[in-house]
Amino acid sequence: MAEQLIKTDCILCVWGCGINAFVEDGKLTRIEGMTEHPLSRGVLCSRGAALVEYVYSPDRIKYPMKKVDGNWQRISWDEALDTISGKLGQLKDEFEAHSLAIFCGSIGVENNELAAFARRFRGAYGTPNFLSVESNCYRARILAQQLTLGTFLIEEPGEAKCVLLWGHDPDNSKLPLANTLYESLEKGLDLVVINPKQTSLAKRGTHLSIRPGTDCALALSFLDVIISEDLYDKEFVQKNTIGFEKLAEHVKQYSPEEVAEITWIPADDIRKIARMYANAESASIVPGTCAIDQHLNGLQTGRAFAILQAVTGNIDVPGGWVNVPFPRLGSLHIKVEEEPIGAAEHPLFYRLWGREAPYGQTMYLTESILNEKPYPIKSMIVTGGNPVITLPDSNRIKQALEKLNLLVVIDLFMTETAKLADIVLPASSFVERSGVGYVYAVTSGMPFMLLRKKLIEPLYESWSDWKFWSELGRRMGYSEQFPWQTDDEIVEYWLKTSGLTVEQLTEQNPEGAFFAEKKYDLGTRGEFRTPSGKIEFYSETLAKYGYDPIPVHVEPSQSPTSNPELAKEYPLILTTGARVQQYTHTQFKNVPSLRRKAPEPIAEIHPETAMQFDVSDGDMIAIKTLKGEISMRARTTKDLAPKLVSIPHGWDQANANELTALEPRDPITGYTELKALLCKIRKV
Repeated sequence: MAEQLIKTDCILCVWGCGINAFVEDGKLTRIEGMTEHPLSRGVLCSRGAALVEYVYSPDRIKYPMKKVDGNWQRISWDEALDTISGKLGQLKDEFEAHSLAIFCGSIGVENNELAAFARRFRGAYGTPNFLSVESNCYRARILAQQLTLGTFLIEEPGEAKCVLLWGHDPDNSKLPLANTLYESLEKGLDLVVINPKQTSLAKRGTHLSIRPGTDCALALSFLDVIISEDLYDKEFVQKNTIGFEKLAEHVKQYSPEEVAEITWIPADDIRKIARMYANAESASIVPGTCAIDQHLNGLQTGRAFAILQAVTGNIDVPGGWVNVPFPRLGSLHIKVEEEPIGAAEHPLFYRLWGREAPYGQTMYLTESILNEKPYPIKSMIVTGGNPVITLPDSNRIKQALEKLNLLVVIDLFMTETAKLADIVLPASSFVERSGVGYVYAVTSGMPFMLLRKKLIEPLYESWSDWKFWSELGRRMGYSEQFPWQTDDEIVEYWLKTSGLTVEQLTEQNPEGAFFAEKKYDLGTRGEFRTPSGKIEFYSETLAKYGYDPIPVHVEPSQSPTSNPELAKEYPLILTTGARVQQYTHTQFKNVPSLRRKAPEPIAEIHPETAMQFDVSDGDMIAIKTLKGEISMRARTTKDLAPKLVSIPHGWDQANANELTALEPRDPITGYTELKALLCKIRKV
C-alpha cells in the first residue's frame, strides 16, 4: 500500500502542534510539521521529530500485569478488570467512595480522552478525589485572573508591540512561541525577559536577572512607576475597575529603590521597563507555565500581572490579554456533592463564586493516606502521570503510595510510579486512537480545532484510556454512564455541540478549522464576571477569607532575607524545573535519539559560584537542601546569576523533588515552593 498522509496533531506535550503523519502498510513511518496549523506553522520540536521512535519503543508495556511476591506476572485484561473492580467495590463498602483517588498527569489534564473519562468514572463511583498536576501547576494563574478579571484571558504575544516574557524559556518549552517572538523581534518588538537566567531570547532583548521568588515585588514596583508617573490608561481604569485609589496608595511602598534591594534589579532598569511597557501601543505579560506559581505568593503574583495588564488598558485588545472562545464539547461531567481533599484548607482553590475546580488539592494526598486525615484514601488509579517523580517530597509520596491497598497505573512505560503498583496496564499512544484536538486556550488563544485521527491500530494489548474507564465502569455496574463503544462514537458526541462536524474535519478541513472568532470587546462591553461587575484591584473576596486584598511581596520561606541563619549553612538559592527541549517532565528519557542530545541532568552554576566551592565545569556535584541530597553534573555558565543553582526535574536518578517539601504552601492555592530554596553544593 502506498504511503498515506494524515493530518493530525501531536500531544507529546500540552501544546498540540499540527503534524503531517505518514502511514504505510498500517505502520507509522515518519512525521513532518504541518505548515497550515496556526500555532506551530510547520515547526517540529525534538520530541515531535522522535514520535515514530517513541511509539515503537521496545520499552512499552505490552500487556496487563499484576505484582506477585514482588515480581510481575502477565494477566489478561479480564483478570485485571475483575481484580480492580472487585477491590474497588470492597474498599467502597468498607471506607466509602472517597477512599479512591484518581491522579491524572499533565498529558492527561490537557486531553479529553484521558481526563474527561477519568472524571466521569470518578462521578459514577462517587469519589470527589480527582487529583491532578494542577494542584501545583497553572491553576493558580487561572484563579488569579478570575479573582481580578472575572475570567481567564490568554496572552496574544504575536500581535504585541511589547512583551514581558516572565519566567519563561520557550526555546526549551514552547517552540511555536519562541519562533513567534523571534519573528516579532525582526519587526521591532520590544522584548523584556525577566528570568534569573539569560536565555537565548534574553540575549535578543532586554534581560532583567531577578532573584527567584521576588516577582511580585517587581510587578508592584512597575505599578508604582506607572501610577506615580501618570502612565496608566485613565479611561479604561475609570470605566472598568474598582479599588484603584487603594492600589495607588498600596504600591507606594514598592518604589524602584526599595524593590531593587529585594530583586537584585537596578532601580533605573525597573523604571525603564515600566515606562516601556506602559507606553507601548499594545503589551502582553507572558509568564512561564510554573515559574511564577510555585511560590508562597504565586497567586498574588498572578493577580499583580493581571492588574498590570488592566491599568495599562491591555485587556481584550490585539496584542494584550484576550478573551478567547472555548470549544463547546459534549460534557461527560457527573456531579459529586462531596468536596475533595484540600478544599476545606483552600476553599477558593476549589470553589470561587459557585465555579468549582474539577480536582482536589493533591498536596494533601499523603496526609490522607498516611495519617487518614480527613479520612483514609485506600486506593488510587494513576493515568498519564508519574507522581513519584513529579510531586514535591518524592520520598513521602513513595511512602504513601506503598501504603495503599490498591495502586493501579495505566501508562505506556514502566515509570517509577508504575513500579510501585499492584496492577500495571498498557496504554495506547495518541496515534492509536481518535480524539478531538484543539489549540488549548492556555497556549496561544486560538479558537482552532482539528480531528485527532487514529493513525495505526493499538500496539500489543494496549487500550485507550477511554476504553479502560468505560470497561471498568461497566464491570462495576455503571453501563448507563458509559454507553460509547468506539472512538468514533465518542468523537461524534464531543463535536455535536461544537459547531463543527466529523465530516467537516475529515473531508473539508482535515488540517483543522476555526470554530469561532475573537471579538476583542470585553473592555468595551465592560462585562466582567466578578461580584462588582468590574476588574477588582482590591478583592473583597480575598479580604473576606482573610487573605491580602491587594497583592503583596512575600519572601520565600528560605531566603537570605527571611532566614539569614539558615543561609549561612545553605548559602545558595536553588531553583528547580529548568526545561530541556527533548523532554516533558519525566517522559521520553528512554527514546535513544533524545537521550543522545541530553544524556543526563545538568546543574547550572555561575563560574564565580563554581570557584567558591572548588567545582570545575563537568564535575559531579552534590546538591543539598534541608530535605535531601542528590548529585548531578555541573555546567558553569555566565548566563545564570551568581549565588544560584538551576536544575531540571523529571530524572529518576537525580530527582529534584527529593530536595523539595510539601510545606509551607501558598495559603490561597496550596501550592508549594519549588523555585526558590536554599541549598549548598560540594564536589563528589
